[in-house]
Amino acid sequence: MDSRRLLRTSAIAAATAGLLISGCSSGTSSTSATASPHAATKAGPADASTAQRLAPYYTQKLSWRACGVGKFECATMKAPLDYAKPAGPSVNLAVARVKATGPGKRIGSLMVNPGGPGGSAVGYLQSYAGIGYPAPVRARYDMVAVDPRGVARSEPVECLTGKEMDAYTEVDQTPDDPAEQAALAKAFKDFANGCEAKSGKVLPHVSTVEAARDMDILRAVLGDQKLYYLGASYGTFLGATYAELFPSRTGRLVLDGAMDPSLSSLDMNREQTAGFETAFQSFAADCIKQKDCPLGADSVEDASDRLRKFFKATDAKPIATGQSRQLGESLATTGVIAAMYDQAAWPELRTALTRAMNGDGAGLLALADSYYERDTSGKYANLMFANAAVNCLDLPPSFAGPADVAATLPAFEKASPVFGDGFAWSGLNCTYWPVKATGTPHRIEAKGAAPILVVGTTRDPATPYKWAESLAAQLSSGTLLTYEGDGHTAYGRGSDCIDTAINTYLLDGTPPAKGKRCS
Repeated sequence: MDSRRLLRTSAIAAATAGLLISGCSSGTSSTSATASPHAATKAGPADASTAQRLAPYYTQKLSWRACGVGKFECATMKAPLDYAKPAGPSVNLAVARVKATGPGKRIGSLMVNPGGPGGSAVGYLQSYAGIGYPAPVRARYDMVAVDPRGVARSEPVECLTGKEMDAYTEVDQTPDDPAEQAALAKAFKDFANGCEAKSGKVLPHVSTVEAARDMDILRAVLGDQKLYYLGASYGTFLGATYAELFPSRTGRLVLDGAMDPSLSSLDMNREQTAGFETAFQSFAADCIKQKDCPLGADSVEDASDRLRKFFKATDAKPIATGQSRQLGESLATTGVIAAMYDQAAWPELRTALTRAMNGDGAGLLALADSYYERDTSGKYANLMFANAAVNCLDLPPSFAGPADVAATLPAFEKASPVFGDGFAWSGLNCTYWPVKATGTPHRIEAKGAAPILVVGTTRDPATPYKWAESLAAQLSSGTLLTYEGDGHTAYGRGSDCIDTAINTYLLDGTPPAKGKRCS
């Protein structure tokens, strides 16, 4: 059982990333936890009194040290816990960089974020972006990352122990009766209570707006006049929020796998449900052509029907995995969903499904564990905890209780006959959150910002293509670049057309022609 909105980047095999959407993301206040998100720009650091109070943060000096492998450096940056009270407690944020390699004149710092919310930007930098981004980009930019507040190395939100998380992920997320509904609601309540007990201090202060303001402090501390940024998945919302808050400080922004900040959490959840259905149909169309397809060789409709029947069978009787945990419907569904993020995972999914349908659930369990970032020792990364904390603060919950979910089931089932029920019930996870949401859905225009490049993939499961279309239209300086293909996000997926367009924009500031499409 999980909150389904986990968006992962194109580098899923190389680094953590994603967007877990449980209450999903939109803007909040830049000055306090309760102010209107639309007041954010007026109250930003450009205001003289605010700037004076924040000056100790904007003028701090970072103490860099060697870390990781190669030439990576790490430091700790301070930011106010509460931007309304900058003289109060601070938070420590983990920062990493690798300097521009040359040749060519250094442009500045390229800040990267892989998504989540909850994906470690530092981990992404060190395992992928800082060594795997195209050489011409790394030659002219210092590659930089900061783990957002509440994430990974930056005062991480904690909620449950490993064993508690094991139990949480196994709870039936397609309840068949009132007792199972009550058990699911209790699981969400226990999760929320665990977060409050272990991380109550930071929970009210992990909004996307606060993370965007932290990025502006880092921009200044690095000595850059403008923010250069590449964000994937949830990272697109973080980047768009920055542009809304600080349009005059916005440089070249690439928003890959875009989110639509104008959507409510319910609409976002329902549209993402349809996105995963589109991705599954693409997988199924490919699967039935393969000799090893466990879903038959007849039609996409038959493949869908067989997968639904398999899920129901695991609900009634979980499958052995060779370890103490069994594969029930929730973990089986999560394993399938994990493989929808990247077309390269389809062969692994075919093998895992074949094994599971023959009584061995180990392969699907491994896919589910990768989604949850659970290691072989039973320890979970902080991704799921941070994800819920940010999402539930950024938007009001989708539902007031189980009765609301039940009323919307037909719409979710229409969006996805395979995944609809589970996605609908996952929307309960913010219902019991201990901190009231501070953000609201709204359009982001970022008037006055330099050209911003928005990238959308036509069969993206986690961030449906229509979201990229919407965000590009909202942004006053937005340009849409389209990848006609499968998987979540486009940069680095293997399309020379996409990569060349993005590289050109990053290196000389020229966005692609309007309406450009790549395959």
